[in-house]
Amino acid sequence: MRTSVLSVKGKFKQLRHFAGAAGCAVGLAACASLPGGQATVPAPQQPLDRLTVVTPDAEHDLLAQLLAGEMALTRNDLKGASARYGHAMALSDDPAVAQRAAELALAVHDEAAARRAVARWDTLGASVADLAQARAELALATGDTEGARAQLQRLVHSGDPHAWRRFGRALIGARDPAQAGQLLETLATPERLPAEPQAWLAMSELGEKLGRPRYAQQVADAAVARFHDTETYAWAAQLKFKAGDKQGAASLLKQALARSPDNVHLRLTYASLLSQGGDYEAAARLLDKGPQSAETFALRAGLAAQAHDRKTLARLYRQLRQAPADVRESSAFLLGQLAEMQDHDGEALDWYDQVGDDDPHAFDADLRSAVILHTQGKVADAHALLEHLETAYLDQPEELRRAWQADAELYMREGDYAQAAKAYDHALQVLPDEPGLLYGRGLAYAEAGQIDQAVSDFRHLLRLKPNDVDASNALGYTLADAGRDLPEAKKLIEVARTAKPHDPAIADSWGWLQYRLGHLDEAARTLRQAWSAAKDADVGVHLGEVLWKLGKRSDAQHVFEQVRKLDPRNANLRDTLKRLEP
Repeated sequence: MRTSVLSVKGKFKQLRHFAGAAGCAVGLAACASLPGGQATVPAPQQPLDRLTVVTPDAEHDLLAQLLAGEMALTRNDLKGASARYGHAMALSDDPAVAQRAAELALAVHDEAAARRAVARWDTLGASVADLAQARAELALATGDTEGARAQLQRLVHSGDPHAWRRFGRALIGARDPAQAGQLLETLATPERLPAEPQAWLAMSELGEKLGRPRYAQQVADAAVARFHDTETYAWAAQLKFKAGDKQGAASLLKQALARSPDNVHLRLTYASLLSQGGDYEAAARLLDKGPQSAETFALRAGLAAQAHDRKTLARLYRQLRQAPADVRESSAFLLGQLAEMQDHDGEALDWYDQVGDDDPHAFDADLRSAVILHTQGKVADAHALLEHLETAYLDQPEELRRAWQADAELYMREGDYAQAAKAYDHALQVLPDEPGLLYGRGLAYAEAGQIDQAVSDFRHLLRLKPNDVDASNALGYTLADAGRDLPEAKKLIEVARTAKPHDPAIADSWGWLQYRLGHLDEAARTLRQAWSAAKDADVGVHLGEVLWKLGKRSDAQHVFEQVRKLDPRNANLRDTLKRLEP
């Protein structure tokens, strides 16, 4: 920043010099135009011409130091910002500048600079609470427990309305949690805390964060006894549940609900604790009655989805559509999900379209919209939407990876395996060596006939995850299908069969390997079992081909007809029939 400030000043000086030169040039032109070429008498110097503008160097320019400090902060360069504000503090009589210098020095653990800044801040008129907090933080940073205790006591007795909040802020930033926890227990006792439930809750929460669960529970229980506030009940119950006292947590929440049966926050807390404990039915019953909010609908839907309760999901969709406008607006993504579950894709698109850009589910809404559009046959629109996401989320790696992966999966559905592989390439550039992406690209390469690339991806995946069953099966099948390295293919598929003996996909791989090895009867037996277990189109095509080779053409045709009903556009079936009936 210093360089840029100096360069601006240099440009200013150059402009002044240029202006003078230009004036001389104009004068010369005027001289040249006079009859006879006679020189004119220079005009007398004007008062402004005699003015000299003094520009301080950057080290002594307050504005330059402040700008440099803020620019350092934008780069997350806290040390650089601290140094700049240290310079600025010496040039300024503004206590806010000294305060900023002190905060930054403490943040970078520069105790000497922090002492200078706090002293300067004191001179310029810091409040008692300001100084007490800063000096407490400085004492904590240097391990001065007694000094920190004295300053924290001064802080809470300063009369500042936010004294206890400042107290907590000083302790949460301490280097030594044990030291901070000791001071918390000593100073923030129920006898000393103000008559405000929020302060008690804040100290209890701070105790938990500093590793003082007993103190946290004691303060929470005392807050319940004193205030009988719904938040105190909920927090005390959460602490008990976390400590393993499920009955104690339930007892507190029952007491609270008896006082406020319609309190949404309490019902949500209790239902969450019940569901965490595995009692999903009780949680659902509790939420089913009483006032509803976006949060209760979301938790009820989650519980119903976990139980695969389609009737309840349908009922929730009807209820949520009739909810007040503000609940519907904040539940647009959930409404879209519920509509999808009822196979109302058009309605789902409408709901997803209502998810705001600032909604945390905005990305997921667009991703689901792309999938629905693709299902509706609007392939170009689906890919266009995903292309928009790939541009909009360029600086967010996880979302960018998911967008490219979704694009790849849609291309796989279309049978455009080359484009799918390219999309997986993009995703792997964002997240190299991600197993799911390597597996997906390997499948795309295999389907595209790029066997060497597919084998390379699966081998790389197995180096990353040596015991990955799906990768073992995929590599084994790919080798078997290509008729190469069959002994290795056999070992790989055997590993997968041992891990998942009843998996139809692995059975299909084993059956197809037996076919490649010429063991037609074993192939037919295995593939029949896989076909009976799961009517997968590719398994059916394999079974039909084996039956055909066994001379059982009528059985083969019957299987092929079943495959055609399952997937009328199956490319594998089309290619197989061309080979069998040229």
